[in-house]
Amino acid sequence: MSKELFLVSSPFTEPGKPLNEKNKFVERLLKCEHHNALMITSAPSDIEFTEGFSNAVKYTMEFTGISFEDYKILDNRNKKSAQELINSSDFIILGGGHVPTQNSFFSEIGLRELLLNFNGTILGISAGSMNAANVVYAQPEEKGEAVNPDFKRFLKGLGLTDIMLLPHYQNTKDNILDGKKLFEEITYPDSYGRQFIAICDGSYLYSDGKSERICGEAYLIKDGKIIKICNDGEEYLL
Repeated sequence: MSKELFLVSSPFTEPGKPLNEKNKFVERLLKCEHHNALMITSAPSDIEFTEGFSNAVKYTMEFTGISFEDYKILDNRNKKSAQELINSSDFIILGGGHVPTQNSFFSEIGLRELLLNFNGTILGISAGSMNAANVVYAQPEEKGEAVNPDFKRFLKGLGLTDIMLLPHYQNTKDNILDGKKLFEEITYPDSYGRQFIAICDGSYLYSDGKSERICGEAYLIKDGKIIKICNDGEEYLL
């Protein structure tokens, strides 16, 4: 387990604006060591997307008062140096994007094992937060995934938490995918014998290495049912 773990839905508010300060997110983040950052992409072969996302995070963090002496990106261009890059970082960012694509890259570079001795701060964003789990629930997202029998919905993750997070709930709760209601007809049935926690933008899972808590609006999905477990301004100890 890392020293401090932040798994967010989205840390952003609007383009060109500071990080979302709700639920003590920025307050906690400012107290972390943040000298040498490493952004690990979700799209290792899409350099344009990776650099665009990475620059947006870097700019937004600097605008909030979190600057880095060094800021590097880990993708296909330098994946052979993954361990060296991690060892020289104290702040790792797991980028957002397509969960299975990122999961495959994490697996390829052996990121789960590479992080075993990492003792800095890890910030997961959207897909990065989902892939941080021990077992990842890859909620179908793109057209065709909900009806594809070969699409794997449960993947091996980084093992940083046992919580399977579903980000952006405020935007996805009424989504229709492949003619099915994303939650009622896909995710709820998948929750039998398991549990997911759906979080809204501005909410996040926080761990200091001793305890885990959900900060902000969140919902527990378990055995085909959903209940609200936390509001903005509240924390739910896991």
